[in-house]
This record gives sequence, C-alpha cells and structure tokens, in this order.
Amino acid sequence: MGALPLKPDAFRETFVMFQKELGRLIVGQDEVVENLLAAFFAGGHVLLEGVPGLGKTLLAKSVAQALGLSFNRIQCTPDLMPADILGTQLVVDRDGRKVFEFVKGPVFTHILLADEINRATPKTQSALLEAMGEHQVTVAGTTFRLEEPFFVIATQNPIEMEGTYPLPEAQLDRFLLKIFVGYPSVADLGRILQQTTVAEIASIQPVLPLDRAPGWIQSARRLVREVLVATPIEEYVVHLVTATRPSDGGSGDSAGRFLRYGASPRGAQAILMAAKVFALVSGRVNVSYEDVDRVILPALTHRVILSFEAEAEKRTAADILTELTRPIRSAVTSRA
Repeated sequence: MGALPLKPDAFRETFVMFQKELGRLIVGQDEVVENLLAAFFAGGHVLLEGVPGLGKTLLAKSVAQALGLSFNRIQCTPDLMPADILGTQLVVDRDGRKVFEFVKGPVFTHILLADEINRATPKTQSALLEAMGEHQVTVAGTTFRLEEPFFVIATQNPIEMEGTYPLPEAQLDRFLLKIFVGYPSVADLGRILQQTTVAEIASIQPVLPLDRAPGWIQSARRLVREVLVATPIEEYVVHLVTATRPSDGGSGDSAGRFLRYGASPRGAQAILMAAKVFALVSGRVNVSYEDVDRVILPALTHRVILSFEAEAEKRTAADILTELTRPIRSAVTSRA
C-alpha cells in the first residue's frame, strides 16, 4: 500500500520538530543539521568535513534516532575490504549439501555512516558507488536491493593527510551536499561542557511513531519533488552551473583562471532538489532565488576543481563560486 499524500504545512512542522529534537543534543551546528535534513528529504547523500571532535559521528547517529530508522557504522581503514561493507558468500551445510549463502554487510540499513571515508582504499570506496547511485549492491553476479530509505553519511578529516586516499571526483559527485562542520562558538562550547557534566545525558527520541516513519518519509520525498520551479529559477541554476565550466566562456575571467573543471549536471539537480526542501521549510510550494542561493556552496564546492593559480593565490572554491553568483543573479533577475 502506497504512502498517503503529505501536506506542505505538515512537512514544515515535522521538519522543525526534527530540528528541535536534534538541537537538544547537537549544540552549535544548526545550519549543519538543517542542510543534512535537507539532503535526506531531497533523496541524496552527504559528506561531512571537519576536524575530529566536532560531533560528526554523534550527529549521524542522532539523525537516525530522530527519524526512527536503522543505523550502521563503518569505520574506514586501509585494510577495509569491499566485502566488509557489502557482505560475502559463505559456504554452509544444508541437509548434507554444501551451498553458498549470502551474509549481508552493514550497507543493508537505512542510514549508513562511513566514518573517515578517505582512509579506505579506492577499491573499497568504489564499493559504495552502486549502493549510493542505484540503492542496490551486486555480489557474485546477484543483485540485492537495499532498504528504503537509504542514506549515506560520510565523514572526512581535512587536516590529516597521512594514510588517506582522497575521494575521486566521480565519487564526490555522488554526494548531494558537502557540509563543512565548523568549530562551535564560545557560548555553544559552554553549553557542550554543561551537557557533559550533568548526571543524565540527553537522548534523542523518534519524532514520528516507528511504524509510520518509512511511509511518512516516502510521502515527504514525493512532496519535495512536486515543488514548483519557475523558468527564471531554472535559468538561474543553469547559468550558475554553466559558469563553472571554463571552456564555455560564459563565466568571465574568474572561472577561466581559477577553475580547471566545472560542475556536472548532477550539480544542477542537487541545487534544485535541496532548494525545493528549503522552499517547503519556508512555507512555500515554489522555489525562490533565496532558496537556490542557500544551497549553492554545499551543492557545488565539491564538484569544481581549482586551477594551480587558484591554489597559489589561496583561493577557495567557496570564494570563487560566490564571485560567480553575484553577476549571474543580477543578470537573471533583471531580465525576469
């Protein structure tokens, strides 16, 4: 039986409830929580980047608890093998006969945390590609469907390079959003310390009844896809993504000098899908320019490759994308 239709107001109210529940335990990361939930309801996956000790693993576990979904964690190391993620065929005895039986790996869950994903070898990293893109895995020629909803949260440490294997661009492109987790403010750090000294540590409670959660999420994702996008908004996104491609010549000198490769069409899709979620959260059923601007950086910073000149001048992808956005926004809005 299919999930019942969901009203926009109900989605907005429940989204806020998720934020409040996670905010009880995750302190000082409101924007991170908001972006992560947006990626989840948009049907994508997220890459969390930040130094150790900022609560990335706790956030992933807390999101699963708030959503009422199953959760597995993979601690990525250089000796981790694809079978450790996907599962393996074992020989078992059935009525005196030796047969192969598939033992499922941790990927068979609703929410999968790939902790320190850049510590796994490229072969192991690539084992997640089919799961993330097709929501299925193939082992020994047999395809197994994953549980729905399926959501990958990967983390990586940006400051430790020894013993790591940077994610290739093809795999980075599979993540709907790349979310930077920054240091908490002085006030937030004080709240974190207060939490660690109380007798009873706060725990996350499911926002929805466990038996309703999968169906509600299915309805919410369907509602997100139905959010309207006007032609000028589509043109804005198209011009933004096209401007990141130096060979297209539409981005001015900045992209030509500072970007070697631009965002793929999947980047444009990521912007629109995440923007649709924020439109609903803002109480609208149509995407605005502000919704798009809100997600440009998390949707595109991991999809562009900087030139040597940009690295020499210590320019970041966020800096360059911000510079590209302003004139494009002005040009599109002036024609609308």
